[in-house]
Amino acid sequence: MAIASSLHPTRAPGHSPQARPAPDAAESPAFLTTEEAGAFLRLSPRTLEKQRVLGGGPRFRKFGARVVYAAADLRAWADSRAYGMTSDPGYVQRDSVR
Repeated sequence: MAIASSLHPTRAPGHSPQARPAPDAAESPAFLTTEEAGAFLRLSPRTLEKQRVLGGGPRFRKFGARVVYAAADLRAWADSRAYGMTSDPGYVQRDSVR
């Protein structure tokens, strides 16, 4: 059986052949365009444009004429809108600005 055991090397505990490594910073851009940010948040880019004018949206940056969103700001903005139920303190249902 020594031959069989050499064909199947032992794996570290918790290691799965299907496990994928966590994406590193090189794989995800630090700044996203309005279209990319909308896709990230599953919002229309037009919604983000409205929020830039009316307020209430994620923080953004202007580099010349270009508007970009930091991925960390998008996550923080989304996390600040997490609720367990509609009666949670801070949960306010606003009328649509459309």
